[in-house]
Amino acid sequence: MTDPASRARYATDASIYQMVPEAVVLPRSEADVEAVMQIAREEETPVLPRGGGTSQCGQTINRAVVLDNTRHLNKIIDIDPENLTAKVQPGVVLDELNRSLKPHGLWFPVDPSTASRCTLGGMAANNSSGGKSLRYGIMRDNVRAIAAILPDGTRARFNGADPAPGPYADLVSDMRALGQREADEIDARFPKVQRRVGGYNIDALTGNDVNMAHLLVGSEGTLAYFTELDLSLAHLPGDKVLGICHFPTFYAAMDAAQHLVTLDPQAVELIDDTMIALGRDIPLFAETINAFVEGDPAALLLVEFAEGNATANAAKLAELAALMGDLGFAFSETGPRWGGVIPVSDPSLQNAIAEYRKSGLNVMMSMKQAGKPISFVEDCAVALPDLAEYTQGLTDIFARHGTKGTWYAHASVGCLHVRPVLNMRQDKDVKTMRKIAEECFDLVKHYKGSHSGEHGDGIVRSEFHEKMFGPRIVSAFEEVKARFDPDGLMNPGKIVHAPAMDDRRVFRYGPNYDVPAFETALDWSAWPGAAGGFQGAVEMCNNNGACRKLKGGVMCPSFRATRNERDATRGRANTLRFAISGQMPGGLTSDAMADTMKYCVSCKACRHECPTGVDMARMKIEVLAARRRENGLSLAEKLVAYLPRYAPRAARVAWLLNLRNKIGPVRKMAERLTGVSHRRDLPIWSANPFRDDEAQDNDPQVLLFADVFNRYFEPENLRAAVRVLRASGLRVAVAQDGSGTALDCGRALLANGCVDEARNEAQRVIAATRTAVARGIPVVGLEPSSILTFRDEFLALCPGPDAQALAEVAKTFEEVLATIAEIPLMPLGRPIYVHGHCHQKAHGAVTPMLDVLGRIPDTSVHMIETSCCGMAGAFGYAPETIDVSLAMAKLDLFPALDAAPDDAVIVADGTSCRHQIADGTPRRPVHVARLLDQALDA
Repeated sequence: MTDPASRARYATDASIYQMVPEAVVLPRSEADVEAVMQIAREEETPVLPRGGGTSQCGQTINRAVVLDNTRHLNKIIDIDPENLTAKVQPGVVLDELNRSLKPHGLWFPVDPSTASRCTLGGMAANNSSGGKSLRYGIMRDNVRAIAAILPDGTRARFNGADPAPGPYADLVSDMRALGQREADEIDARFPKVQRRVGGYNIDALTGNDVNMAHLLVGSEGTLAYFTELDLSLAHLPGDKVLGICHFPTFYAAMDAAQHLVTLDPQAVELIDDTMIALGRDIPLFAETINAFVEGDPAALLLVEFAEGNATANAAKLAELAALMGDLGFAFSETGPRWGGVIPVSDPSLQNAIAEYRKSGLNVMMSMKQAGKPISFVEDCAVALPDLAEYTQGLTDIFARHGTKGTWYAHASVGCLHVRPVLNMRQDKDVKTMRKIAEECFDLVKHYKGSHSGEHGDGIVRSEFHEKMFGPRIVSAFEEVKARFDPDGLMNPGKIVHAPAMDDRRVFRYGPNYDVPAFETALDWSAWPGAAGGFQGAVEMCNNNGACRKLKGGVMCPSFRATRNERDATRGRANTLRFAISGQMPGGLTSDAMADTMKYCVSCKACRHECPTGVDMARMKIEVLAARRRENGLSLAEKLVAYLPRYAPRAARVAWLLNLRNKIGPVRKMAERLTGVSHRRDLPIWSANPFRDDEAQDNDPQVLLFADVFNRYFEPENLRAAVRVLRASGLRVAVAQDGSGTALDCGRALLANGCVDEARNEAQRVIAATRTAVARGIPVVGLEPSSILTFRDEFLALCPGPDAQALAEVAKTFEEVLATIAEIPLMPLGRPIYVHGHCHQKAHGAVTPMLDVLGRIPDTSVHMIETSCCGMAGAFGYAPETIDVSLAMAKLDLFPALDAAPDDAVIVADGTSCRHQIADGTPRRPVHVARLLDQALDA
């Protein structure tokens, strides 16, 4: 791929840097890789192997041909449980490997926080580690062998065996000779800490037991292309417990770490007060934090034990509590002695805490301001006895330069992720970054620590190798590079011959970066920057890649189906950033931008699950609005956008419109006219749509919003809802404005960029409900995508107190019922399986749904763990997107339904969800209102 949009999507990683590649290749085989490398040699063009693109230091960007291993080279070749080994291709995602290992009672014990998207090839290239390195070591300790293609095309298997004569044997001989020659210097200059990942691992070349694979580990793609990795596995740890140690000061926590590790935990992780405060403002984490944080600690140390059984774990927690007491901390104390231990034995809370801790970096980056916590000195590691003084020294350095740091990560091994808050668009802050880096690395050297303790070198740290190792070791690094890659074609500028870390020409926000002012359709004032804050909202994406996870949660369903970087939230955000800053021809209205948004189903998962809060669904509306202003609407788009307007007339000829589904030639003819695939049945128009006068109780306690989908296609849902609400003791009235025209949430208009018209509809709804809202009467809806628009898009369409007031009382059907003490329900005698609508999940509205269904006597309720169903309104009907729509459903939803009992009732509140399930499976799902209505009369 050589088009500007594709290259833009690979121009950045999770660092502050940006370099637009020459081209992007998605190799399907090793033969493809060999062909690319041969052409690159002939054209003297650099090559960059790339995994998940989550590097913190700029390792995975270059002006090169990028080889993305994740799309196709992602096979688990072999698992050998007896010998505790696995063989994988470089593009295998760590979590995918561990899912395959779990049935064998095994796992790969290097556990970086990016496990849901980082690849084993990238982990080896970066010498990754994680929270449990205290017990299991780092990547170098767990890689047995690496098969690789050298820059000259030679294939070799790097391991500890003596090679047969040939080019690889000559290379091994030269490297061993280098190791022996430099052994004394290596011993004198290499830091004696576990977390030393800077430079090449030439210390692996000393001694008699040399494994050449360990030289490739940490080489950042600069020496060879990895084709296979042989890994060491470990048995899954048994039940674990956490002791959440609270401290009154950060210094006290750092000083305590050296004592806590004497209890032999498998991890000790740090969370500081900044991360706690930011996390409390993120809906995804707020409830978790409240469950394990007592008061307002300055720092927490999360001490993890996995002793194999509950008794042994409890004993360890008792030892921890006693040790904290010996150190002088108690919750009954005040001031510098306040503190103690909160035990956590519940696995679900442990998992939630782990997810929060893993998102530490992204939580820090969620600050809605121009200055962000910047990665450049964050992975320094020192010996534990020096940790408190070292961190105090860093704090003093930051203070001298007018900033402060955010802290989290691996206290157990003296490696703390610290990020000073700086604005990389300002020259003065770039200069400050340079000064802080120089002083911090001097401090690390003073404590005989490592300047690169986890995230590698890349651009940001490579130039400091001479300061840390001395000129002779750096010369040895250069010798290694020259011997492997004499023409400098493998990811040049990393580890050796690096650019200056503060060279703004390779910054994401370079010296010429500018976003001009332009008018936006929605309100973005919560963020800084041009276009009323739209710039700041787009730039919230720090490329951490959480949207590339393949299981768990919802985000990002289209990426899960296609494995295409274009279709991840990150890929879209990068394309948007290039578009608004003039780095991509055509900007927001370009065909490339439209293509980038094509498979975004506006599921809202990123709003909830992206740790930095990137709301791509809302950003898509801006793109659609810009396109609409320039190009207008097609007939197919008009049919969707204006459905609420023509629906009353269409319902009068429902019998005629419904013939489309029954006559094959008409289906195919209509596809060309309407943009609806002939492979889909359209929803059935009701000849008896729901009327507002069907529920107009005096002095209502609930105001029912009758959305267009349930009103005209499944009015029995609304009628059932009215019966259930009344049976629950509530008086019900349908929201109306007296105009004779049904109220509309504007969702269909927004989906086609008709923002001004959607705003008019929002204003109608706000006006029609104002009196009820002022009285605190809930406004209730059945269709999640409609009623939750009141809590989301209305605030951007009509910012102000009226929209905010409506948002606070807008409720899903189940949210209202969950507040009712008694609902007269009878047993149904069938298990219930629930698929949650994406918007319900994004707004935390699934739990009330399960709560209400759980009140049906003698009935088991099961939540199906799924991503988006894939229908997403008109998306699943369009000929150009139907295949991806079905692919989304086939990932989790359809298999889960196939596995459900034959007599199970399938519940789905979303109209689109019900239609996707009915189209793709033998199941006939129902809305919660219908099921509860049945339970009233059972």
